[in-house]
Amino acid sequence: MGFEAKGIVPAMITPLTSDEKINEKALRALIRHLINGGVHAIFPVGTTGEFYGLSADEKQEVFEISRDETAGRVPVYGGTGAITTRECIRLVQIAEKSGLDAVSILTPMFISPTQKELIEHYKRIAAETSLPILLYNNAPKTGITITPATAVELSQVENIVGIKDSSGDFTLTAEYIRLTRGTGFSVLAGRDTLIHACLAYGGSGAIAACANVAPRLVADIYDRYVAGDVAGSLEAQFTLAPLRLAFTLGSFPTVIKESLELQGIEAGPCMGPVSPMSTEERAQLRTILTEMGVLEKNGQGNSV
Repeated sequence: MGFEAKGIVPAMITPLTSDEKINEKALRALIRHLINGGVHAIFPVGTTGEFYGLSADEKQEVFEISRDETAGRVPVYGGTGAITTRECIRLVQIAEKSGLDAVSILTPMFISPTQKELIEHYKRIAAETSLPILLYNNAPKTGITITPATAVELSQVENIVGIKDSSGDFTLTAEYIRLTRGTGFSVLAGRDTLIHACLAYGGSGAIAACANVAPRLVADIYDRYVAGDVAGSLEAQFTLAPLRLAFTLGSFPTVIKESLELQGIEAGPCMGPVSPMSTEERAQLRTILTEMGVLEKNGQGNSV
């Protein structure tokens, strides 16, 4: 299609007000923070963006704000995953109407489709849009895995251009890469601790939640690697790892939102029932961010 999914793409949080409405001002500020940090695209309304709690109208609102604020500086990928094929088609068409550059479609959740049903699901969606589509594999959240054979078959659909793998199973990621190499099909890491490994194996980049918090650091993993500074890329990966591992300090995605708030970047609450972190958990997070260089020792945000 001429569209190449590559680089560091932040899986953006959705900034909310205290009454869980879209905070447009904060969303626009977040996008500027990410672009200034050197990211290569943005990805609103994904898992980190609490897509599961947003109405179709709210998703459209976030899509349109994101497209307007980026003003063509970087591509915008929209999350359009849902349980049913017809709802995915509806959301993809909203994304297309909103002027987005691509969509990412998570496997269905709650139900347990076969691989044959998954193939039909994605082919039906692809037939209803001209947008490039990224498959999104996240078995820890959905219980459904896109097998390598399924990925290969779907890669032959013209506007299915790649896959994001958040399984954490690098053998699976590696098989996606091995079996589609040389075809123009992009494989992006969805587990932030595996970005460098994915690149080293031939992957195209990452859709990374941690890039909300430290966009320049995460972009360095990619930028240094493609520039030939493999050691520098690996060092950036090692520096990032403690933040991804700290996700266990709170219910997802509160650690990302609270990390932004600690930097003075408005993020707001998560949707209930996800609660704020405790004082002790927040203190642990502050220490991690300080040791990473994201926060200065005085608690102020850094440009990392």
